[in-house]
Amino acid sequence: MLPFKSLIEIDKNNSKPIYLQIVNQFIDLIRQGILKPGTKLPGSRKLSDILGIHRKTVIAAFDELYAQSWLEVIPHRGTFVNQHLPETKTTSLIKGKKPFQIPEKPGYPFDLNTILTTPFTPKNNLLEINEGYPDVRIAPLKELAANYRAALHRKPLNKHLYYLDCRGNEELRIILSDYLNNTRGLSTTSDNILLTNGSIMAIYLAIQSLVKNGDKVIVGETNYRSANIAFQLAGAIIQKVKVDEEGIVVEEIEKICQKHPIRMIYVTPHHHHPTTVTLKAERRMKLLQLAEKYGFIILEDDYDYDFHYDHNPLLPLASADKYGMVIYTGSLCKTIAPAIRVGYMVGPKVIIDEIAMFRRFIDRQGDHMLELAIAQLFKEGIIQRHLKKALKLFHQRRDNFAKLLVEKMGDKVQFKLPEGGMAIWTIFDKAYPLNLLIEKAYHKGLYIPPYRHFSPDEKDLNATRLGFASLNQEEMEQIFEILSSI
Repeated sequence: MLPFKSLIEIDKNNSKPIYLQIVNQFIDLIRQGILKPGTKLPGSRKLSDILGIHRKTVIAAFDELYAQSWLEVIPHRGTFVNQHLPETKTTSLIKGKKPFQIPEKPGYPFDLNTILTTPFTPKNNLLEINEGYPDVRIAPLKELAANYRAALHRKPLNKHLYYLDCRGNEELRIILSDYLNNTRGLSTTSDNILLTNGSIMAIYLAIQSLVKNGDKVIVGETNYRSANIAFQLAGAIIQKVKVDEEGIVVEEIEKICQKHPIRMIYVTPHHHHPTTVTLKAERRMKLLQLAEKYGFIILEDDYDYDFHYDHNPLLPLASADKYGMVIYTGSLCKTIAPAIRVGYMVGPKVIIDEIAMFRRFIDRQGDHMLELAIAQLFKEGIIQRHLKKALKLFHQRRDNFAKLLVEKMGDKVQFKLPEGGMAIWTIFDKAYPLNLLIEKAYHKGLYIPPYRHFSPDEKDLNATRLGFASLNQEEMEQIFEILSSI
């Protein structure tokens, strides 16, 4: 007889009922082939003595196993493992063995997608320089939470808890349409807007819906890595164009268009990612003219339009788009907090409706309750007041961070003060390789994100984005103390 006392472990401190502990362990023994089909089991009285538990507990476990077809009862003979179960390879008996768990690797052939591979370093609550995020400590989270609770109590509640419009909550789309028209010079209605879970989802949906395998697309030589990945996943052929101090070089785009068709161009004209430079007005006009002439789509990612410090921000390309050539994306993640996943896409109604149908099979719809809560924040003017406060604060932090960069590391770095955004593009002297600096900083309690994401594949710029918006003065001083010591 099998050593059931060793195989079945009873934990009386476990919140799970003892009979279910027995059930799960019996199932595990059958799955591992230790208890084979047709194996006779001890009677309930004998097994209760072996395990030192009440007989009724064993009977309850056997009843459950019988109900699930793991066991069968043959009159006048006893209880057996169901003889019709498929036989499995026996696992050796090891005292103190771990219960059945999902294997680390699958049993079928599987190739890792190298496009998606991203190095990850745990932060462990370290002091952090991020690549340009807002300070969540000043976000209107209490007001958002109150509005979310209020949304859950709206009447009729059923209206908001079933499957709804794939384009997102209508209230927020109407409000967002007005907001974008007033602040960015767009000319939209709610029909031109698709709400998404962050701007990266909007970028992915646009590329998957509008770019086919083998299509040629253009991005900046330095570019937002996630957009490049989205193009690769769609099977697009990426061509890179130089980015200088005035933004992406439009003359190079024209030369490429003269040679072969281009399906889409991805740009971050307001604050180029990662270098933060602003695409100048004459290049914007020329890019729109090229789109009209050659018929390519402009995917305009305007991820931090609201944070521009030195003068009024230039209006987006979409504001001058007369022929429906631009798909415009943005996000409230930078406005409130990265975890508040509400982004948007703006485009011609036919395109928005088509992409919404595609989105339906990925995510069905967004969080309508969250979208309702954010709509209320706009109605109450809370978002607008928050942006005004954040703009002033982040402007001060940009200047303070730049001042410390010059004072503490002026002979070791090069940078141009950005006109807006939440990060400073910083080029380090080659004598200070960033891979070593990041590693040493980590051991001193400072996390800096992987810098290679910001360099073209073929060369190492030894440069990175140093985010300032989420850091107060004390944190900045601690960071530069660590960097100076390295």
